[in-house]
Amino acid sequence: MFSRILVANRGEIALRVMRACRELGIEPVAVCSEADRDAAYLRMASRVICIGTAPPGDSYLRADRIIAAAEIANVDAIHPGYGFLAENATFAEQCRASKIEFIGPSAESIRLLGDKTEARKLARRSRVPTVPGSGGAIEDDDEAARVAGEIGYPVMIKAAAGGGGRGMRIAHNEASLRTQIRNARAEAEGAFRDSRVYLEKLIEQPRHVEVQVLGDRHGHIVHLYERDCSVQRRHQKLIEETPCPVLKSSTREEMCKAAIKLCRNAGYHSAGTVEFLLDAHQKFYFLEVNTRIQVEHPVTELVTGIDLIQWQIRVAAGQPLAFKQRDIQHQGAAIECRINAEDPAHGFRPSPGRIETFIPPGGHGVRIDTHAHSGYMIPPNYDSMIAKLIVHRPTRGEAIACMKRCLDEFVVSPTRTTIPLHREIFAHEQFQNGQIDTGFIERHW
Repeated sequence: MFSRILVANRGEIALRVMRACRELGIEPVAVCSEADRDAAYLRMASRVICIGTAPPGDSYLRADRIIAAAEIANVDAIHPGYGFLAENATFAEQCRASKIEFIGPSAESIRLLGDKTEARKLARRSRVPTVPGSGGAIEDDDEAARVAGEIGYPVMIKAAAGGGGRGMRIAHNEASLRTQIRNARAEAEGAFRDSRVYLEKLIEQPRHVEVQVLGDRHGHIVHLYERDCSVQRRHQKLIEETPCPVLKSSTREEMCKAAIKLCRNAGYHSAGTVEFLLDAHQKFYFLEVNTRIQVEHPVTELVTGIDLIQWQIRVAAGQPLAFKQRDIQHQGAAIECRINAEDPAHGFRPSPGRIETFIPPGGHGVRIDTHAHSGYMIPPNYDSMIAKLIVHRPTRGEAIACMKRCLDEFVVSPTRTTIPLHREIFAHEQFQNGQIDTGFIERHW
């Protein structure tokens, strides 16, 4: 097992990883930007190294500075968390070239699965259902028009190197296709330095369902069931839950087997997530693979009792999984709300600044993952999520009732947050009945 790990991230995920390290008897080392230098969560670290100014491009995205900090602190491994460099294959290579283990999959797996066009090709070779679309990146507008004509409108334009909803556009006819491809390419170039895009048939009113996988370096790989992440705005998740309230047991079994088959064929180890679209007829289609820990991993931990972060670390240290598929049981229902410092009443405008009052809820089956507290200054430079509120109950109905109580109990002031929106969602009849899809927020809010 490692003796010292550098956490190459910030906020709640940095705190989550450091807690896992402490429980494993590992010394956590933190990096921070100048904006985070006084953050309370850094007290969990045995050592803190400032790596630059507030902008991510000058700090958390600087691989050279992170590796230099790791060498100064003489660590055995680096945990990237999620976001920033977590899915950067070059960073994983640089870590291992510096004799520092990267806590995640191999650089080869990251490259293969991180490129959406290559991942789709692997899915087809693995006989995992894929959405009809272009075989790879679109070369020019005429090819795009030909492919769209073959698969039928509406179509979705997606960035080949994309994620988080960036570089995605919908086209309902050829005229809009040609315009939206230019827009998608420009956004993809700005976000990922890669302007390649591809086309998919738009599955109308789908659910977004993902499967959590975990593999070791000895050829063992298991799934930890699914999460429904359909409540989104602009492809950004707001609420995640498990189990998916409409998924048939036969479809669940097929989807989980498909996820394992795809990851095994990619030579995958560590924690990862295979994402699918589920249509109204229980047909599912491969969407993408996230080669990192997910924001929503706590819901899976609560229903399975397996600590995903600790197992990421154990696997990276060469340990085999201590359980087989038959040992993993799904108990009850878990739901997570992402609490963002945003104002839903004004277009989700970011709400940075000082939190004067922060009173989180509690009680049986309630988990809060947060780095925020009364007096915390929310910097304007990073993602606006300040907390994750997760509840676990025997049934979905009981979990919803618990979450409604927790949202009423949660006080964050004077910062504007998404808590009022979550209250409205959980009071909505269609959400309570599980009648949701990825367009639910746009239709009702």
